[in-house]
Amino acid sequence: MLRHDSTTLTSHDPLLTAPSNVLEQVDKCDLQDLLAAGKVRQYSRGEYIFSAGDSSDNVYFLQSGQIKVFQITAEGRQIILWFCFCGEVFGLAEAVHGSGRILSAQACESCAVLCVPRKEFNAYAEKHGRAALVMMRVLACRARVLGDMLVNLVNDDVNTRITKLILRLSALYGIRTGNEVHLNIRMTHQEIADMVGSSRQTVTKILGQLQGNGLLSIRNHRIRIHSPELMPEL
Repeated sequence: MLRHDSTTLTSHDPLLTAPSNVLEQVDKCDLQDLLAAGKVRQYSRGEYIFSAGDSSDNVYFLQSGQIKVFQITAEGRQIILWFCFCGEVFGLAEAVHGSGRILSAQACESCAVLCVPRKEFNAYAEKHGRAALVMMRVLACRARVLGDMLVNLVNDDVNTRITKLILRLSALYGIRTGNEVHLNIRMTHQEIADMVGSSRQTVTKILGQLQGNGLLSIRNHRIRIHSPELMPEL
């Protein structure tokens, strides 16, 4: 959630800004057993953790780095559904019932990933009910976010969709410094376009307008919101 002194970015649904760091929420004993159930693998930027069509042999927990989860349309366009950051779980839905992957997960930067085999994860979930409940809450949050994104695609223009995306990510992962909110997440204009259903050129134009109005700035693909109180609410 947003780390701050007193002011928060707003959301009409608390699930949209619920904590998503599973490894931080489970207690020490549960965490130790989870770490013992899997092995840590290193992935380089651009490397796939899994691809659509792969077997769902593992559940994954991101220990460091950033990955994106996406689907490829029939026309070959990449649609980013969400990013995962430190402590988050991914690849869980298909692994629970053993079906093939329908999504792909790719490292956006160097990553350390805890890979827990499906059989060991199911045994872990049966034994550690509290930890399993944490993961269920994260999945519920993710489903609500995807539902909200779908509604936005139908109801909102692209300017509003981009603004809502920035605010949602800032509410989850932003760090407040004085009157500013720093979103220390590396995202390219193309990745933003892939999340809001637009083109890179349109995203570049709208972000340029927001920068020109003094609402935000971008450095090294990282967004800094200068006036969060002037941004429209979610």
